[in-house]
Amino acid sequence: MKAVTDDFSYIYIIDLHGDVRRNPKLSGTTHNVFGIQTGVAIMFLVKKLNSDFNNCQIFHIRRPDFDTASEKLKFLSQTKFNQIPFEHITPDKNYKWINQSDNDFETLLPLIDKDVKAGKGEKAIFKLFSSGLKTQRDEWVYDLSEEYLANKMKFFVEIYQNQFEKQPEEELSKQIKWDEDLKNYFKRGIKKEFDEKSIHLSLYRPFYKEHLYFDQHFNGRTYQWFNIYNKNDINYYMSVPGIGASKPFQCLITNQITCLDFLEKTQCFSLYRYDREGKRIDNITDWGLKQIQTHYQDSTNTKIDIFHYTYAVLHNPAYRSKYELNLKREFPRLPYYENFHKWVNWGKQLMELHINYETVIPYQLTSVDIPLKDNQKTPKPKLKADKTSCCIILDDVTTLSGIPNIAWEYMLGNRCALEWILDQYKEKKPKDPTIAEKFNTYRFADYKEQVIELLMRVCTVSVETMNIIKEME
Repeated sequence: MKAVTDDFSYIYIIDLHGDVRRNPKLSGTTHNVFGIQTGVAIMFLVKKLNSDFNNCQIFHIRRPDFDTASEKLKFLSQTKFNQIPFEHITPDKNYKWINQSDNDFETLLPLIDKDVKAGKGEKAIFKLFSSGLKTQRDEWVYDLSEEYLANKMKFFVEIYQNQFEKQPEEELSKQIKWDEDLKNYFKRGIKKEFDEKSIHLSLYRPFYKEHLYFDQHFNGRTYQWFNIYNKNDINYYMSVPGIGASKPFQCLITNQITCLDFLEKTQCFSLYRYDREGKRIDNITDWGLKQIQTHYQDSTNTKIDIFHYTYAVLHNPAYRSKYELNLKREFPRLPYYENFHKWVNWGKQLMELHINYETVIPYQLTSVDIPLKDNQKTPKPKLKADKTSCCIILDDVTTLSGIPNIAWEYMLGNRCALEWILDQYKEKKPKDPTIAEKFNTYRFADYKEQVIELLMRVCTVSVETMNIIKEME
């Protein structure tokens, strides 16, 4: 924002709000002046000749959240500019105009150093970080079934390869999804073959795995994944939302490739990275280790201790509350808490729970079944959480009851862990027309028993996670 104040004498902002993603209770068509999902603001920038731009004056007003579009338009059309009750804003030292935070965030240990892209990046806990995978074609390269994924990608590769046999002026086949990167690979004459070894397991959403066709040409933006992932080794990826995320701060670890929408604008900090020969290298820097050892006066503290400590701190409700605004604008930083090893132990417990969610003891939920109606062959999927009744309605015939209230409290963004599973296993019509026509094979009924077991295990994970978090409090 500093650049704007350097160029203008007066700035007036009328925030009409209407961001449906931030407030799901709003409706774009009802509350947004353009009928869209994103909030709208009007900014007037005034430049006076021969003015001292170092003293730029900033004025702001925000309309009430639940004003309708017609009320906002009425305000704009019937209110004279000099009658608008603007609030005068004084930016803070970081040039933040609104949602200013007055705390010690800048003094904390940085988790990442953006100078890493310039070959530096040693004055941070982690050397490399990566966005989640942005494939540009999730419906093609992900699938619950390894067999169905292979069928899709064999078709995709065949269509891509056949394009080379066509005349240059012929249009690209609309049977597969092209993005600019894939078009450029094609123009460069890069040919492909289906490779079964490119199929890997991936944590696509919290506590929900799919098979992924991991390929640098078919995955759009792979960021640092070819430097931090090795199929023949075990690595861990601490995932947090990216800068500018609208949802509450969240954090979840995985030992598999994950995607950009795993959380929200996902950024990953890995325990290890790999050189070109596949040799494992510590991704936690010597600089970071020295800071921790020096502060706690304990040379026995290790890099894995720091990894566990970080994971615990990022789950601490007091940390999330104190630095709420900072965590929306910047990458997390690390405070020094007393009793380092207590936090290390909490982080280790959380990490083991979240990594091994498929093997924990299932929570004993009660499955209540009613007979199918006479004219029904297959139950209709519902996959709905009823928090008031402490149950999950799977379909027309099966309900899981006895879910403890504390399980709903384990939130990842705007959803609890159990709701993430329900959302992902719903039957949805594919957006890609070819997928919808040829490869729309998913049916909830095929996975129903698997989902019941998964929900019971993640219920245990949710309860145990919240117990640890309450110990922190």
